[in-house]
Amino acid sequence: MMKNPKRTKSSRPDAERVSSTALESRFVGAFSSLAPQRQRLIRSILENCEETCFLSSRELARRYRVDGATVVRTVQALGYKSFADFSADLRQHFVTRLTPYTVLKAATHQKGTLTDHIDRSFDKALQNLNGLRSELDRNRLIELARLIHGSTNILVVGLDLAASLAHLLAYGLSSLGFRALASSGGEGSVQQQVRLLKEKDVLIAISFGQCLKVVVEAVLRARERGVPTFGITDSDTTPIARYSDSHAVASIASPSFLSSYASPVTLIHAIHVTCAHLNPKRSLRQLEPTEKEYVSGTRWYREPKSIGGRKQ
Repeated sequence: MMKNPKRTKSSRPDAERVSSTALESRFVGAFSSLAPQRQRLIRSILENCEETCFLSSRELARRYRVDGATVVRTVQALGYKSFADFSADLRQHFVTRLTPYTVLKAATHQKGTLTDHIDRSFDKALQNLNGLRSELDRNRLIELARLIHGSTNILVVGLDLAASLAHLLAYGLSSLGFRALASSGGEGSVQQQVRLLKEKDVLIAISFGQCLKVVVEAVLRARERGVPTFGITDSDTTPIARYSDSHAVASIASPSFLSSYASPVTLIHAIHVTCAHLNPKRSLRQLEPTEKEYVSGTRWYREPKSIGGRKQ
């Protein structure tokens, strides 16, 4: 909980001294000039950011039983030119406070049976997919596909849980004949892989929320080398979104202690589809040699032939 900030640096709250968000810093700086009502309003918004970060100014006004003008003037008193700018910083504040523990703790407070929790996870995944479908800028995927088609190498950087997404994206692109590689190893390995990239290559970075330091630094190093970069992340305000040349947003919101990757997986499939259909003749040529293997190859499990009704 944020305490009343004072003018003196030594008496400022630990949260601000250690790692304040942009919104907290603005609140601390403007605190002494805010009326008590506005102080209480901002503090309550911050303390309940898991709910307030998705509300409009009118919805915030209804929630806190004030008029809409009060919300807007309070936001302006913090130095924001628009409510949209304030809302973006509030969402970023929420992300920095989000942990598996806080997510699961919030979910345990929801009433219902185990079946209800399962259904909520499905509902959230479907909501994420619907959001992806309605808000995705298709032109960005088309531009990425053209970039991939004109590239020499594609390095996909995704670590921890996102390593599975990086492998999926690289595997699909490799199947289409592109020289795609999912990053492997730790920080040193990723740095070396980025160091080998040239201007005709592409780096695709996958990270969400606060974003992993190694992945963000990979984007920054690639850009320094003149390598085109593309980010897959869950908000327009994440470091991956800010520092990549272009990006696509796929929500990973989930009532579980682990993120939901239904939307990012669907986005990756859409990238594969876009790359395949940008030049379908090329794609067919690349896939044709695998036709025989898929139809009759030894890769697949076959039931043993039976003689006299008995399996051999």
